[in-house]
Amino acid sequence: MSAPELRVVRPGLFATIQDLGRVGYQELGMPVAGALDPIALRLANALVGNPAGTAGVEIALLGPALKVEAESVRVAVVGPMALRLEREGEPPAALEPYRTHTLARGDVLALGAVTGASVAYLAVAGGFALEPFLGSLSTYVRAGIGPLGGKPLGDGARIPLGRNAAPAGADVGLPEPPEYGGGPVRVVLGPQDDRFTAAAVETFLSATYRVGKDADRMGLRLEGPTLAHRGTADIPSDGLVTGSIQVPGNGQPILLLNDHQTAGGYAKIATVISADLPRVGRLRPGDPLSFRAVSVEEAEAIRRRQEQAIAGWIRAIRTVRPAGGVDLDALYSENLVSGVVDMRNADDS
Repeated sequence: MSAPELRVVRPGLFATIQDLGRVGYQELGMPVAGALDPIALRLANALVGNPAGTAGVEIALLGPALKVEAESVRVAVVGPMALRLEREGEPPAALEPYRTHTLARGDVLALGAVTGASVAYLAVAGGFALEPFLGSLSTYVRAGIGPLGGKPLGDGARIPLGRNAAPAGADVGLPEPPEYGGGPVRVVLGPQDDRFTAAAVETFLSATYRVGKDADRMGLRLEGPTLAHRGTADIPSDGLVTGSIQVPGNGQPILLLNDHQTAGGYAKIATVISADLPRVGRLRPGDPLSFRAVSVEEAEAIRRRQEQAIAGWIRAIRTVRPAGGVDLDALYSENLVSGVVDMRNADDS
């Protein structure tokens, strides 16, 4: 019998293998890469019982269709997207995200359009049997680095599975989708905010920008009021981090995402705090955003609260009913006795 795997039968638009990033090699010019929305990947892994950093499939805009070539597999999709089960001899059946589904050999999981965000995530119980590069399974397409040749999932691609059968136990789900919050994206000013006029900094923190059409895993070009520099936009090249907001000579900000270059020579007006990186990683062309400055201490406190929220979402995972079945947990949690009527003394008329 062949090794267990998922086979791509329809490739979708842009799906890649990603984990939480290739950390520790930026000094060598190696981008971190990794999931644009690490919260969604962590929750998908929690649903299928994987460690938080296990690699999954990041689905951008429109997902692939994957055929199960294993005895069975348990999967979870986290993100606002349509999905369906295609099983031979049966009509296609819609499936829900934010929960697990146990699939059998020959089943096809069709991952459809992502709506309301740019990405969603598929995790598989047991992960993928792939060889890491520099300790990570993240795909960096620009350099062809990562599993499966460092490329997006193409037609006929095969993803080897870590196990041949789904683990025992019932399917589980999140009670509701995770809440990412709203309002301005929070930033720490700098490290070169002194290279901008006071009016430019005020404009940056009060204006509304939109994500331009040039948006990918490397960064988002923002469209809005121009930001004036004190002198030129150029600085001696220095290190960049995910969330850095560079402003080149045209005065239009560029918000750097996971596949950003490791060094650059444009002044950076601010840096998105780590807790808000999943929000900006989900943005699409045309989406509006504004910014609010916080201190480093505030950013650290916000991140601690976010980690507490994620832990709470994971604790709330519960057994879910099979398709067409009865949710016994929900049934037993209701006070059914209060609805009973004692008919012994009721009027016979």
